[in-house]
Amino acid sequence: MKIVVCIKQVPGTNQVHLDPETRTLIREARHAVINPYDSFAVELAVQLKEKTGAATLALSMGIPVTEKLLRDTLCRGIDQAVLLTDRAFAGADTWATAWTLAQAVRKIGDVSLVLCGKMAIDGDTAQTGPELAELLDFVPVTDVTGILSLTKDRIDVRQNIDGGSRDLSVRLPALLTIAKDTCSPRM
Repeated sequence: MKIVVCIKQVPGTNQVHLDPETRTLIREARHAVINPYDSFAVELAVQLKEKTGAATLALSMGIPVTEKLLRDTLCRGIDQAVLLTDRAFAGADTWATAWTLAQAVRKIGDVSLVLCGKMAIDGDTAQTGPELAELLDFVPVTDVTGILSLTKDRIDVRQNIDGGSRDLSVRLPALLTIAKDTCSPRM
């Protein structure tokens, strides 16, 4: 089984600036961090690897310095990391990002599970994960707060819903967006 976890570099400070010409966010490496929601997804991927022996891969679309954050996922227990980087990606919206990530997941091949953070703190749209699931034709489950069990063809999860939570069992391949405080990310 292969598990891909998508991560995004986000500003680690409230002081963000836009490029006056391109109107895109200036992503400075010295203040970059892994999107906090993605950190929970990384931890869950590592926990699933430890329980099932699954192969794990961290995937990111970003500027070259994002490599540092991908190396951090390797230190946390992820097996491999892939960075998609090109000037043509600058200013990509959620659909372009999802499309690019989908091409990479297809190229990786035989992926059973994709984990994404619930949303990115620099945009708060929560669109990339569901769009990626649609492009891959994976079962999407958003706002996951726990993984109850995983087999070769099904995953059981706990999902936040209005007024509480519910437990779901879905077929693989699936894409889960992971909620905040689902687990304690290791250092």
